[in-house]
Amino acid sequence: MPENVPFATLSLDEPASTVDRVAEELRRALFEGELESGTPLREKALAASLGVARSTVREALTILVAEGLATRAPNRGVSVTSPEAESVRDVCAARWALEGAGVRGWRRASTQARAEVHRTLRDYIDGVRADASYQELNERHLAFHVSLVGLTGSPRLVAMELQLVTELKLALAQVERIRRNAHDQAESHAALVDLLDRDDVAGAEAFLEKHLADAADDICEALGL
Repeated sequence: MPENVPFATLSLDEPASTVDRVAEELRRALFEGELESGTPLREKALAASLGVARSTVREALTILVAEGLATRAPNRGVSVTSPEAESVRDVCAARWALEGAGVRGWRRASTQARAEVHRTLRDYIDGVRADASYQELNERHLAFHVSLVGLTGSPRLVAMELQLVTELKLALAQVERIRRNAHDQAESHAALVDLLDRDDVAGAEAFLEKHLADAADDICEALGL
């Protein structure tokens, strides 16, 4: 080993970008409902399908496990996480803590953060009017909710919300498989923003709390949890 060479002991078996690409492709399949809850994620089969080394797949699966999208069980390997009522409700409760903080901070929020709330709402409504795919509507819907956390001005809180959204997408993909004609609520979100624009922060907070509680109930009901 060369002397006085910083990080000389570090190495990569595969380029990080390859692992990232595999993880992203697996997320896509999960979020679009191509892989059902409980589906075993076999390293050998995935490596052959994707044309990469098993070690690359192994690293990508480790990422998905850390994100809560996959579950690793002793002697059983890795499989797609199956949404549970407790976890769905916990995610929505955690979102309330973050998004509620954003709504309460509306008056102190930057002009840019407020504009982002309006922009993501427009994107969501435009998607509905354009008859966008269910997956696209989910993306735009959740982007709006992330923008609410952005009102706090805290990148760390936004990062926490993004992690929660990643977990939620898995459950929403399963809802899509069960209830293809799921009713979107884009227009109702405009009511929340209207409350904020009228400086009715308390009203907006109550609206959001009920919305997230209802969302947890709807997802659990759709999944039969």
